[in-house]
Amino acid sequence: MARVDYYNDPNAPKANSIAVAVSAFIQDDEGRILMIRRTDNDLYSIPGGQLELGETLSQAAVREVREETGIECEVTGVIGLYSNPNHVIAYDDGEVRQEFSICFRADPLSGVLRASDESSEVRWVSSAELADLNIHPSIQLRLGHGLGSGGDIYYQ
Repeated sequence: MARVDYYNDPNAPKANSIAVAVSAFIQDDEGRILMIRRTDNDLYSIPGGQLELGETLSQAAVREVREETGIECEVTGVIGLYSNPNHVIAYDDGEVRQEFSICFRADPLSGVLRASDESSEVRWVSSAELADLNIHPSIQLRLGHGLGSGGDIYYQ
């Protein structure tokens, strides 16, 4: 399913739904960040997705990372809570979702990088390489908070 993210756009469609989403900011021993290239909008992102019935938020983050990247991880903390009503995501089925996402910090445990139906590319990216990637502003915000980790949890 294709999607279009609208961020602080006065011409954005009105939201008609909200769903709990999670994402994971993961760095390897060299400080590189685990990134995917999304198949639904062709943008680079940290791995993440929607909470499913019967799982906790951290279980959802671990599952999404595994499904999208092939990496097993362990959640170690919360980076932020993101619920900007000026960030809506329009899907080609007519759903227009208001952002509501919890971004976790996690450590990689094992696995081999692999793409999936949701990720056309998976790679470890140095912070210096981030400027060369096409990344949505909402994900840039999470990356900045993850890299700037002072222990404070961001909330919006």
